[in-house]
Amino acid sequence: MTAPHTRLAPAARGVLYVHSSPRALCAHVEWAASRALGEPVSFDWSEQPVLSGAQRAEFFWEGPAGTGAALTSALLGWDHLRFEVTEDPGPGRDGGRWLHTPALGIHFAQTDTAGNIVLPEDRLRAAIAAAGTDTVALHRELHAALGQAWDDELDVFRHASDFTSVVWLHRVG
Repeated sequence: MTAPHTRLAPAARGVLYVHSSPRALCAHVEWAASRALGEPVSFDWSEQPVLSGAQRAEFFWEGPAGTGAALTSALLGWDHLRFEVTEDPGPGRDGGRWLHTPALGIHFAQTDTAGNIVLPEDRLRAAIAAAGTDTVALHRELHAALGQAWDDELDVFRHASDFTSVVWLHRVG
């Protein structure tokens, strides 16, 4: 008698960017990510120069499809945590990008193979309907659909890595 064939979930991968976390919360963030990933993880934390006393980390993960959503769910609920989770698209499935800030909460968007946000037809139709003939309102609706407010708030924290030293391998010109 042979064992029944078990079907493995498609492998997925992505990145968890913790843009800012209070130092006291860092271990809890690692524990929550460990639970979502089903294995212990350890982040390489560094100072977040934009916010005094805050830490930042980037973690590349692999897991079954849907892990990005699981990571996001595991990290929700902490008021002072800013983070971003990406899940790359795979065969037969879209990618995703989850953004979280204390002030705005969570924003989700589908992504394509290049990491660009893809707005579904229904979301575009809803933006057009909400705006009517007002082009300023349409502009506002599209910015909301793209998560512009989240990007605006997180950009300062994303650029924190720009403060790290750069090593030039060669000089052109």
